[in-house]
Amino acid sequence: MNRNRSHDEWQRAQRVLAGGVNSPVRAFGAVGGDPIFFESGDGAIVRDVDGNEYVDYVLSWGPLILGHRHPAVIRALELALTRGTTFGAPTIAETDLAEELIACTPSLEVVRMVSSGTEAAMSAIRLARGFTGRDGIVKFDGCYHGHADALLVAAGSGAATFSIPGSRGVPKRAVEHSHVAPFNDGDAVKKLLREKGDEIAVVAVEPVAGNMGLVPPEPGFLELLRAETERAGTLLLFDEVMTGFRLGLSSAQGRLGVTPDLTALAKVVGGGLPLGAYGGSAAVMKHLAPGGAVYQAGTLSGNPLAVAAGLATVRELRATEPYAAIEKTAGALETGLLAAADRAGVPVRIQREGTMMSLYFREGPVRDYEDAKSADQERFARFHRGMRDRGIYLPPSQFEAYFLSTEHGEAEIERTIEAAAATFADIASGRS
Repeated sequence: MNRNRSHDEWQRAQRVLAGGVNSPVRAFGAVGGDPIFFESGDGAIVRDVDGNEYVDYVLSWGPLILGHRHPAVIRALELALTRGTTFGAPTIAETDLAEELIACTPSLEVVRMVSSGTEAAMSAIRLARGFTGRDGIVKFDGCYHGHADALLVAAGSGAATFSIPGSRGVPKRAVEHSHVAPFNDGDAVKKLLREKGDEIAVVAVEPVAGNMGLVPPEPGFLELLRAETERAGTLLLFDEVMTGFRLGLSSAQGRLGVTPDLTALAKVVGGGLPLGAYGGSAAVMKHLAPGGAVYQAGTLSGNPLAVAAGLATVRELRATEPYAAIEKTAGALETGLLAAADRAGVPVRIQREGTMMSLYFREGPVRDYEDAKSADQERFARFHRGMRDRGIYLPPSQFEAYFLSTEHGEAEIERTIEAAAATFADIASGRS
């Protein structure tokens, strides 16, 4: 597969962009080779600047549940563009989208819009601290909540890819109130909250972890978090930046039947444009400025273009409810990949929740970050390169989830399984 222009563009980018990219995992450091420069996308297919086509399982890291350039989203953006790109003032569409989010999400009575998932999680943490009058935070090893200082400790996602436990430039004082527990270890959280509960403002968790690969909660884990936070007078924050509107209209909290105090959203709710939101009960949200003393603001919060794309996406999802169909497609992919690996004699573990999944080169379940790190990352890198060369675009990190859309059909699944069978065979023989 010829990628000469991508190679040339990568050389050029490295001269003017820090690390050559605007987000670290895009640099392909964990899988090797030059990053692919993309030019266009349509449905489940993306095209690079050299004219190569790929079945896309990254989908801009999850937002494009309707695929690239969905007609409803494009129409909404075209109409919004005729009115203006930004006002820094209220628009009706912001209220429309807020009503849609609240109608679908069990924990939401009032929301505040921002421009990213990092902002949503960071702002929700500040609100929890302001509401409770406490400073402490509990997060989970391998869960990623954006790059805010207090949360960038024992993170997953790109931080996991590069084995960075935190980051230089984060003062020790910024994380001195941040406590870390193993994901799926209810006993550890229970012990921590029983000992320090009166210091803890919030327990933040990805209800289905997606930044150490896909790791579902074990039965009873989220229920324990709900019970123990209530006992301690601590707020429970579900970071549904990744799972929001991707695991169903009611997101992970509705699917799994556990309602948090606060929810952070992004990705799907922006329809592919930069938009995030966070919210909870009216009693908590009234503490935000201008009505309360917890300050948060943003020039482009509720940007008309992002809101238009998000509103079109959410309304399309509510009108068509495509989740069962996408899950059926994801199930067919999972079955096919497992069968192909088995025929090649390559041990793999696939974990899936709804429209999200991950493949690990290891045997046995992955229940936490330590399990995820034990997977064979060298084999994953070989798998990624082999699939890339056969026209399948996967997340370039063991610690990221795969995503499917309404546009992934039988042809894309068959093509992916065929590519995987050949790649597994190469791995087994040592050819790749």
